[in-house]
Amino acid sequence: MLSSMIAPNLLIASLILLNFGSAWGLSVNSRREFLSKSTATLLATATVAATTNPQSASASATGPALDFVDSKSGLQWADAKVGTGSYLKTGSTASIDYVLSTTGARYGSSIYKTADKGAPYRWTLGDGSTIIGLEEAITGGEGITPMQPGGIRRVIIPPALAYNKLAILSEDCGQKGTSGPVPPPQEAFEEFQRFKNLYCNPNRAYQPNVVLDIKLYGKRTMD
Repeated sequence: MLSSMIAPNLLIASLILLNFGSAWGLSVNSRREFLSKSTATLLATATVAATTNPQSASASATGPALDFVDSKSGLQWADAKVGTGSYLKTGSTASIDYVLSTTGARYGSSIYKTADKGAPYRWTLGDGSTIIGLEEAITGGEGITPMQPGGIRRVIIPPALAYNKLAILSEDCGQKGTSGPVPPPQEAFEEFQRFKNLYCNPNRAYQPNVVLDIKLYGKRTMD
């Protein structure tokens, strides 16, 4: 199961570099190269673990497993790092960096990361522009605690809380301000086409779950 295959220590290192690489004098290309190598290492670790013992795939060479919890809605979540500060509410502006992956790809799970665009994903909570699963990951719900600024969370989102409506609107594919986040077609054409084939394809028998690694920005309290 993908929820237990990715080592949180390398996940945290990747997202910290993604978020703060520019402050350390790293170029966007350096951040992309690091994240690409990290993804390859993560996938290799997951493949070996799943092959040798699927039940213990959560144990990896780079760190302990994330402890996943099922929410009432069907979303699975686990925190790699708990943030500090006030929770966001409906009407607040959310700003995140994310890595978008899938459980149903034939040629690797990773689809897109905001580092490729060079800017966080922002929206107003409750404005209808973003998938329900991502909003629930931020604001919380029954069986899932809200995120706090500075937190890093992995969520596995079932189709009903993700992109199931996009299969009907295949030509639009989320480009009219609904059902984000979607890879930007102009800045990330190949990633967008891959996303479109998985989630905007009316000929596909089913949609795979969506995996999002989320780093939430906002006003934090002092540790």
